[in-house]
Amino acid sequence: MSIIKVKDGTEIYYKDWGTGQPIVFHHGWPLSADDWDNQLMFFLQKGYRVIAHDRRGHGRSGQSGTGNDMDTYAADVAELTAALDLKDAIHIGHSTGGGEVIRYVAKHGKERVAKAVLISAVTPIMIQHDENPDGVPITVFDEIRQGTGFNRAAFFYDFPVAFYGWNREGQEVNEGIKHNWWRQGMMGSVLAHYEGIKAFSESDFREDLKSVEIPVLVLHGEDDQIVPSNQAPKAAALLRNSKLITYPGFPHGMPTTEADTINNDILAFIQD
Repeated sequence: MSIIKVKDGTEIYYKDWGTGQPIVFHHGWPLSADDWDNQLMFFLQKGYRVIAHDRRGHGRSGQSGTGNDMDTYAADVAELTAALDLKDAIHIGHSTGGGEVIRYVAKHGKERVAKAVLISAVTPIMIQHDENPDGVPITVFDEIRQGTGFNRAAFFYDFPVAFYGWNREGQEVNEGIKHNWWRQGMMGSVLAHYEGIKAFSESDFREDLKSVEIPVLVLHGEDDQIVPSNQAPKAAALLRNSKLITYPGFPHGMPTTEADTINNDILAFIQD
């Protein structure tokens, strides 16, 4: 396996295939680099170098007892991109990974990143408070914390239904995708997943977004039941150089269920 050891001793697993301009993929909670299988194959065959890592506490990376926060996630990415000496890279993040991308670019990656893509991202901030009245109430995240921390196997088995929009009329559960979601989730650390809920729900990316100068593509499904679609236009408005695409009827997990559309829209943005 390909692994680097970051400053606090945590091992970060990654995949690194192909040659050409690098594309780095950042997965969502509570998954792993495997969630990008379709995109890794698609862009590899288009002549790009593709890299995807398991966030600390997720997948095959080390299950550290500390550092399950957005600043550390971004710092881990900085160490990985430095170790691989990635330059002129495109960084693509889904959900929590979208927050990780923007925090990394803002704090560490300005000299190494050419473009970024945010898919169903948690930017600019998810939780409801006085400055974000149409955010998600903390009670929702407390329910996710309880299910994750103390009933994880059953909770993760049910969670993909809304994640992929299979609870909508006319939709059927894809059992293979559902079981693969569960497999990825259960590979990780229950502590990292529990603490990661605060990282994705309460991290404030507004200043990060304002500071990013590179072109950023913002993609969001209009039927996202996990990260409300009202996030996307707010994030795009804070960016200096953004393009926003929303998709009627698409769910949170649209990189999997709607891969053909998402992949081709990303490819057009990269090649523009």
